[in-house]
Amino acid sequence: MSTFPGVGDPLPDLPLTAPDGSVVKPSDFAGRKLVLFFYPKDDTPGCTTENKDFSALADEFAAAGTALLGVSKDPPKKHEKFIAKHGLAAPLASDAEEGGLSDALGIWTEKSMYGRTYMGMERTTYLVGTDGRIAQVWNKVKVKEHAAQVLAAVQAL
Repeated sequence: MSTFPGVGDPLPDLPLTAPDGSVVKPSDFAGRKLVLFFYPKDDTPGCTTENKDFSALADEFAAAGTALLGVSKDPPKKHEKFIAKHGLAAPLASDAEEGGLSDALGIWTEKSMYGRTYMGMERTTYLVGTDGRIAQVWNKVKVKEHAAQVLAAVQAL
């Protein structure tokens, strides 16, 4: 039995750090829908594709009254470079604090590759309704077509 928040639960209102060093919290988006997409690392192939896909649809998300926020453990300065390098339109935030939002959601988790275990971000997307409650969760996201699927869910909400 998971103790992590799921569909119908309020999203924990824990602070994240914007690329400019300011604090951003889920409650900052109150009254709007919010898509929080958590990804492992800036400037890796899958994460770059995912960020570009969400950025390409940013205007459509905005038209649907929905804010976007991409989150990884990368430091704010790395996010700044990533945004500039790829011309990203979807805002990014850092969840570098121990016990931060990704920990509270249970998606900063043990992973393994080539027999080595390490802590990493599980690629997960949350759709949060205007009431601050989780409306939908996509776990272990496959990047291809994902942003379009999330947009369809937003438009249906």
